[in-house]
Amino acid sequence: MLLKSTTRHIRIYTAEVKNNELVPSEQVLTLDVDPDNELNWNEDTLQKVYRKFNELVESYSGEDLTEYNLRRIGSDLEHFVRSLLQSGQISYNLSSRVLNYSMGLPQVSS
Repeated sequence: MLLKSTTRHIRIYTAEVKNNELVPSEQVLTLDVDPDNELNWNEDTLQKVYRKFNELVESYSGEDLTEYNLRRIGSDLEHFVRSLLQSGQISYNLSSRVLNYSMGLPQVSS
């Protein structure tokens, strides 16, 4: 059965990607970061999100894989992304098709 956690910038699925399709899996979690390209990322900050994801998954090691636990991981990652934005490590993509400042107004240099 496919479980998922969806926040504004983080999507987690109990599935693996095969031929551009999600195939349900009880052994694999797939992370989709900022699927709508609302934020500007560099490889360093993206890797921070993946490392945080791995830490959070490891912290649930031995527990049942439930939708609730998946949502907790997704929510924690969304807060982590917010901290990256607030610290200036990532920024809003002002060319995004949708401008939604869900994590606060953009910082503007004076």
